[in-house]
Amino acid sequence: MIESLVSFHDFNLESLLASGLLARVEHHPTLTSTNDHARELAAQSPATLPLLVIADEQTAGRGRGANRWWTGPGSLACSLLFDPAVRGIERRYHSMISLAAAVAIVDAVSPLVADRPLGVHWPNDVFVAGRKLAGILVEALPDGKHILGIGCNVNNSLAAAPAELQAIVTSLADVSGRMQHRTAFLLDLLERLHANLDLLASSPGSLGERADQMCLQRGRRLTVESGSRRKTGICAGVAQDGALLLETPAGLEKHYSGVLIRET
Repeated sequence: MIESLVSFHDFNLESLLASGLLARVEHHPTLTSTNDHARELAAQSPATLPLLVIADEQTAGRGRGANRWWTGPGSLACSLLFDPAVRGIERRYHSMISLAAAVAIVDAVSPLVADRPLGVHWPNDVFVAGRKLAGILVEALPDGKHILGIGCNVNNSLAAAPAELQAIVTSLADVSGRMQHRTAFLLDLLERLHANLDLLASSPGSLGERADQMCLQRGRRLTVESGSRRKTGICAGVAQDGALLLETPAGLEKHYSGVLIRET
């Protein structure tokens, strides 16, 4: 039985700021999208960075492409506005920011679901026990700043999810059978993300290796769509530079961006 503790649904902004990982935090009961609000804040001059936006509810949460993200009560929906250049991350490795976040989520979740298969679906999802737990949306702004959006099903129950999602998503509460303290979980996630962004600046190949170790798609037949181009092959893991490796009739191919439209 899942424990019920109302305080687990609260965020302690003072604790988040005291971590030293953030310069500013905003918490909103409802937003259309944390990424959209972070974009609005970025247009203000000057924006104090890094800035974290948290929402209890998103009425128009977004995923990659035309996908939408469901934000149920008790979930974690947040967006980090930061400048990769300030962190020393080279432009050619910006596409690995989503992997840095995915690896951080896996590491934060692992102690909580130790008996369940857990890992990364390239380029931006985390799965546990065969179901989607978290999604990541990274958006680059014209001035070089980036918005890193994270949606993670923490204390929300899938019983409240839209019918079309109940068979394909899961939450920490449902998997572990207990509620999580969202502030503690978010702090742990931010610390791991901070370390991974530093690693992306100093040793991007090491981050690519970690993503490869966590890859759940190895051996699966994948179709990647990028614009009007589609490629199908057998997943051979993740390269050190963050590319998806596909074994195709033409040989081993590296894909740095795209949307997975089919997995078998």
